[in-house]
Amino acid sequence: MKLIKAIVRPNKVDDIKDALARSNISGMTVTEVRGHGRQKGHSAVYRGKEYEVSLLPKIEIEVVVPDEVVEEVIDAILGAARTGEIGDGRVWVIAVEQGRIIRTGERDVV
Repeated sequence: MKLIKAIVRPNKVDDIKDALARSNISGMTVTEVRGHGRQKGHSAVYRGKEYEVSLLPKIEIEVVVPDEVVEEVIDAILGAARTGEIGDGRVWVIAVEQGRIIRTGERDVV
């Protein structure tokens, strides 16, 4: 199993959810996060004063999938999240040794 983590633009979450559903991926965790990469933030004006916004709102999506569908899931996320501009986000793949269902104690079958 692999954990796929993606940091994406907030307005792309529904597109990614739909793309994952088309790939028969039913479960995901979505978390509101803030950060920056190459984008480095931007200047904003509030009540006539300019200030720097260095941590931008993003969404972190986590999905645990079997090894054989990792590339398909990554392609679905990339296709749905890409705008071609700086700030589109990033995807990581992390090995998962095991998972357990809390209610029953069973080993997870993904």
